[in-house]
Amino acid sequence: MRELSPLAIFLGIIIGILFGAANAYIGMKVGMTVSASIPAAVISMAVLRGILKRGTIGENNIVQTIGSTGESLAAGMIFTIPALFVFALKDADDSIRPDFWEMAVWGAVGGLIGVIFMVPLRRMLIVREHGKLPFPEGTACAEVLESGQQGGSAARTVFAGLGVGALYELFRGLGFWRDNASLKLPYIKTELGLAAEPALLGVGYILGIRIAGYMLAGAVLGWFVIIPAIGFFGGPDTILAPAEVAIGQMDPGMMWDKYLRFIGAGAVVLGGLISLFKSFGTIGGSIFHMVGGNRTGQRTDRDIPTIILLLLLGAVGATMWFAPEYGLMHKFLQSIPVIACVLVFGFFFVTVSSRLVGIVGSSSNPASGMTIATLLGTALILVYGVGLEGPAAKITIISVGALVCIAICIAGDCSQDLKTGYLLKATPWKQQLGEIIGVLAAAAALAGVIWICSDRYGFLRDASHPNALLAPQANLMQLLVQGIVDKNLPWPLIFIGMACALVVEFLGIPSLPFAVGLYLPLSLSTPIMVGGLVRWLVTISRRKATSEAHDPGILASSGLVAGHGLMGVILVGAAALIGFGFGDPRFAPPRYNEQGQRWGQLDKASGLFVYEDENMGGVGFQDEESGAWVTYDKERGVWGYESTSHGWTQWE
Repeated sequence: MRELSPLAIFLGIIIGILFGAANAYIGMKVGMTVSASIPAAVISMAVLRGILKRGTIGENNIVQTIGSTGESLAAGMIFTIPALFVFALKDADDSIRPDFWEMAVWGAVGGLIGVIFMVPLRRMLIVREHGKLPFPEGTACAEVLESGQQGGSAARTVFAGLGVGALYELFRGLGFWRDNASLKLPYIKTELGLAAEPALLGVGYILGIRIAGYMLAGAVLGWFVIIPAIGFFGGPDTILAPAEVAIGQMDPGMMWDKYLRFIGAGAVVLGGLISLFKSFGTIGGSIFHMVGGNRTGQRTDRDIPTIILLLLLGAVGATMWFAPEYGLMHKFLQSIPVIACVLVFGFFFVTVSSRLVGIVGSSSNPASGMTIATLLGTALILVYGVGLEGPAAKITIISVGALVCIAICIAGDCSQDLKTGYLLKATPWKQQLGEIIGVLAAAAALAGVIWICSDRYGFLRDASHPNALLAPQANLMQLLVQGIVDKNLPWPLIFIGMACALVVEFLGIPSLPFAVGLYLPLSLSTPIMVGGLVRWLVTISRRKATSEAHDPGILASSGLVAGHGLMGVILVGAAALIGFGFGDPRFAPPRYNEQGQRWGQLDKASGLFVYEDENMGGVGFQDEESGAWVTYDKERGVWGYESTSHGWTQWE
């Protein structure tokens, strides 16, 4: 059976990069990614069988194996790496900010760790536990590949969703409508919000009404109980830390930023740790039966040889040790305790992740909880054991967390893909090699997406970055690490969030999706709930049950998410190309001085803000009271202002 053909590798790389880039953009926007295995399999069958009139089931399996790697790598990178950009902005220290090549190397190293540590687990998890561990995504993907005759209609569904998502994001990006709809509720000092994001409808449909309901419950508690309670009990003139202004002067968004975000962070921490604790019963068997099962020597039982895995692990360790000398990693990673943290935590949590996805699926894999545990453990070792402090501690802890998080996500994907291959009687070592190819191919592309988005939008929403991507998990990691290193974490708010998650667990409800809803803005949870409601209505209207593998709604939703994300990446990339490649200042990202003031001046002809260039220069800022842009013209030595009511009218 033909499997690892050049055409399958090429098609898998293209799909992996595209779905990885789309999920990176969506994930940094709303904190969620969508599995790419089934859409990749459907697209593969459409191209190989529908267009090229060739292709075996083995080739299609390799395509989905490589293609799904991009989405998992994206999740691991966006959950952690943007935290360094937030640190760089908050601390006004550009040395913390990673560059393109650093991020690419991190993605490759973390991904390889995930594959290397997962491969020896295959016989125990996939072979010995067959029939006991369901591996939902892997089994569903095998169903899709086996029923290849449905590839034509299924592919049309995926591409239709992709087209709708892309067109919507194109017109939204061109300014035809707003991103969010909101309604102020001044009596209880909060607001209703709805993000106009079709991708969130798709996410909600994929998650289903139950998980979407848990998320919305967390958001309702935060925005209709906690925020109004703070406004009512705090009093209009009360200044309550960590905020520096009176509660009466704060709008709901500021209350979310200063208070609810920390409460949500505490809930996510406890929810993640509880999810991890629930998996302890499965960890022992995974560790002590790493090479379970007898080798048969048959084609379907051949893994990458152990000696090659050891050589790859040695190469990974050498990369972490020597890369800082070439500027490919921060110098603080060049130490034995740090590399030991990466390998020890990586091995432990790859083992946990590989088994957990067999029970709950990749979508419910508590990667954030395991990453938080890694951050806390690394902080205890490096800050309180080794004595690392300041920026060095922040960089090192986040870097270790990033490598381990990437390994966790890749291991979960690899485990699902190997289950698909086992059901299809594929060759394991070829799939494992496909995973490695997918990691190496997607790492650079995803680093580029993160770099461009950080340059144009940033990951911390403030007056200087009103359209910042939230990157929820990364901002959460940054909050925790900064609080631990600087010893100023608002523990009362963290404990309140933990108590909320604990109450939810006592009610028999999974606390992690509830905690994510509590942490995120309400406007993101509402469209997800709408998508969950749509799926519920579709389900009850059907006369017979439909598996997820053959649900056209799942395929269309996956395409919707992918189309939205891809168009977002295209728009950001096009703006960056025009701004930097052709020197058009209208598309250049905003630039700020050390005081956070915006640089440049208003172009009267176009009405657009023109940034620094060789012809026009000046320092400007937006007046908070009037909303006017105030600009200083260096050549003429005068100040001027622009207001929406009078235009560019006055020089002083």
